[in-house]
Amino acid sequence: MKIRRYYLDKLIKYIDTEFVKLITGVRRSGKSFLLKMLEKHLQELNRKTIYLNFEHPDTFGIQTADKLYEFIKTQVETDERIYFLFDEIAEVHHWQKLINGLRIAFNCDIYLTGSNANMLSGELATYLSGRYVEIKLYPLSLVELKDFTKEDSIDRYLQEYIKYGGFPSVVLTKDEQMKSDILKGIYNSILLKDVSIRGNITQIDVLMKLSLYLLDNIGKSVSSSKISNYFKSMNQVVKPETINKYLHLLENAFIFYKATRYDIRGKEHLKTLGKYYVVDLGLKNIMLGRMNSNLGSMIENIVYLKLIQEGWHVFVGKYDDLEIDFICFKDNYTKYVQVTLSMPVNSTRETDNLLVVKDNYERIIVTYDYKDVGVVDGIKIVHLTSFLSG
Repeated sequence: MKIRRYYLDKLIKYIDTEFVKLITGVRRSGKSFLLKMLEKHLQELNRKTIYLNFEHPDTFGIQTADKLYEFIKTQVETDERIYFLFDEIAEVHHWQKLINGLRIAFNCDIYLTGSNANMLSGELATYLSGRYVEIKLYPLSLVELKDFTKEDSIDRYLQEYIKYGGFPSVVLTKDEQMKSDILKGIYNSILLKDVSIRGNITQIDVLMKLSLYLLDNIGKSVSSSKISNYFKSMNQVVKPETINKYLHLLENAFIFYKATRYDIRGKEHLKTLGKYYVVDLGLKNIMLGRMNSNLGSMIENIVYLKLIQEGWHVFVGKYDDLEIDFICFKDNYTKYVQVTLSMPVNSTRETDNLLVVKDNYERIIVTYDYKDVGVVDGIKIVHLTSFLSG
């Protein structure tokens, strides 16, 4: 059995703290598996657990706060320490108020999973008043993929990662047709359940076209007006406010991430012309059917995912008329990251964009070409596999 040790250790660190632990991430990224691994760990410590998956038919009769509370009362003895592990808790009506009530009524430690960023807003924040921590779960990283497959060749598992991504069920499947079928199923379930149903969307065709547009424009500047013009070119009128709503819903479902622009000179966040990156490249490749159609944008996508997995707040850097792929902030640290397929011969474009900023923060160029690695004018040039393995 494969264990995602990095995430499990994160959860273990928070055992018996006052916080509600909320595991969030895109559908099929492994949240249920992680919760079961935590349950196993707790049981090995002789702790009493109650695990409920609210997408399982066994729980359909207790998916209101009142009914779930009555059920829990039949399972817990007075004053005993209990560990609640609730999978897809958002399926329970008025769950936010219930979770706060459980903290008051029982001697308990609570772990939740959810597939939508809206869980962290509104009532939950009000009831818990900051007494929760979010564990962000992503599809497998390149290092995790290597551990899962036991593949020795760096190039082999990198190519596999670029083509099929890191959803655990895809990685563990050897048959290529099955990989494709699984990816299509994941994509459709995210859009139809986590986006359209939760967002009460009636224009499903617009949602589907918008998602394909984003997949086809990874790493490019995007705006609602630009997308609206795209629909006009297909003789379809879609208002910018509708597009903004759908974009927000796609982000909430963790299928796309938006990197907004940051003015380095003015030290301010810009509201226009952000870029979108997909949570897993397998989705892009299977839906567009064009593997390596734009390898540069896919490498950029992979680097972006690595950065946010490490906890960096990532933006597109703007310095006058120049652009730096990523400016990254974490705690008191800042670094600049440029991504390229290869360093152009007789051109300093990649380094010039980094050197124009006159500060002492770390500068890195990530390249897909092994021949480029080294140090130029204090800028570290690293191969993609080295960057992803670090």
